Amino acid sequence: MAGVIESEIGGVFVPVSNVETARDWYFRLLDRPIIGEILFGHLCVIPMKSGPALVLDSKGFVGPHCSKPAFHFNTDDVEAAHRHALAVGAAHLSPVQDRVFFTLKDPDGNLLMVADVPPTPRFEGGN
Repeated sequence: MAGVIESEIGGVFVPVSNVETARDWYFRLLDRPIIGEILFGHLCVIPMKSGPALVLDSKGFVGPHCSKPAFHFNTDDVEAAHRHALAVGAAHLSPVQDRVFFTLKDPDGNLLMVADVPPTPRFEGGN
């Protein structure tokens, strides 16, 4: 099972109360054209020049980083990754949701996510 969960952060989540308003503000803050598509009615993935993508998420908004993971680990086999997390004794392991992701807690109670999502294309512009 070694290597099922990659040593790679795929996205940094920011909880927002209104995804469209937040998308527009972040694009303005970054001095970029507003091009981010709203996914599933509550997500907007903003590609960065390097590093993980910024993921704005308005689903179940209750405040900043309140009961939402701040990032996800990538996997290309979410079921195998889930079995691996179970085998290593991960706490508070959720079922695989939408055949795409699951959550778990680290020993300090930090909420983490493992997700099988395609990589976000990198922003190639000036900022």
